[in-house]
Amino acid sequence: MSLKKERIYLSPPHMGGVELKLVQEAFASNWIAPLGPMVDAFEKEMCEYVCVPHATALSSGTAALHLAMLLLDIKAEVEVLCSTLTFSASANAITYVGARPAFIDCDRKTWNMDPELLEEELAACAAIGRNPGAVIVVDLYGQCADYRRIEEICRKYEVPLIEDSAEALGATCNGKKAGAFGKMAVFSFNGNKIITTSGGGMLISSDGEMIRKARFLATQARDPAPHYEHSHIGYNYRMSNILAAIGRGQLKVLDERVATRRRNCEYYKVALSELPGIEFMPIASYGSPNYWLTVILISPERFGMDREVVRLALEAENIESRPIWKPMHLQPVFRGCRARGGSVCEDLFKRGLCLPSGSQMTYNDLERVVGIIKSSCKAG
Repeated sequence: MSLKKERIYLSPPHMGGVELKLVQEAFASNWIAPLGPMVDAFEKEMCEYVCVPHATALSSGTAALHLAMLLLDIKAEVEVLCSTLTFSASANAITYVGARPAFIDCDRKTWNMDPELLEEELAACAAIGRNPGAVIVVDLYGQCADYRRIEEICRKYEVPLIEDSAEALGATCNGKKAGAFGKMAVFSFNGNKIITTSGGGMLISSDGEMIRKARFLATQARDPAPHYEHSHIGYNYRMSNILAAIGRGQLKVLDERVATRRRNCEYYKVALSELPGIEFMPIASYGSPNYWLTVILISPERFGMDREVVRLALEAENIESRPIWKPMHLQPVFRGCRARGGSVCEDLFKRGLCLPSGSQMTYNDLERVVGIIKSSCKAG
């Protein structure tokens, strides 16, 4: 009986070596609970990396999105425009304040929110006097959206922009880092992200007062008093000092992680370039992605098999891959929400497959993945 091959995961955590030292420092200081010097330092270092002056470290990226909705005072039944090709957290946070998501399709050039569809939607909303409360734009699979155009459109219609950069830390757009756009930006440090704190997130902004309010709400909205006094509903959303120590160590190796994931993507592109019916997620001319995940499209009429056959073939060899995000306007929970466009993301979902992209992958791992994809091809 042959031994089962070692599992290749889609995007596992990758520690850099200094994280344990920083965690031990946190233990030695006895700052174990939420808040502490590691949290303060992590916020400062993230601000320096992104070149945005204010940030608050939180328990998740979803918590950051929820706080963004609260800070913008989004009311119940108000619509918030959101990318449809994304993970559900982007839209879930809209519902936490009783608002309703309305979804915008992506374009084929970047797979991010289509600026022209966004402008069409905002023009239509303005014509009936019902401007949305905000626009949430997701930086998909580590690539920034076209913020030069999107920010211009949002300014024109006076609608606040939130950059959901949960997947894109380390990417750039028009010479600026992901997270430097909009009224606020959101990062995630979930276990599958390019750097991780096991779980965690951050809200970042050029508006110091907004971040001050976010920090207040995230710390159970405790008013200044010797006793526990509360004049607002608060949330237990702050990051622990231990997790912030991990984050500080991870941030030190972020650029290395981006370089390694770029190497993975380039390997896949060369190795699969001769196969018919294979396309890669396009790279926008205005910036550089962080290559969080390498994503391909498989056209069955040319490749000879569809995306799901390839995914199952990889799984049979103990290799994790995954279909791209199912568009939010197709999700049962958001049935009835409006969408502008949809055909582009529906096609991408039908054909798209995320390949293993972890920064610990060896060339042997990459060859295993490529070999199975090649053997799945039944063209001609």
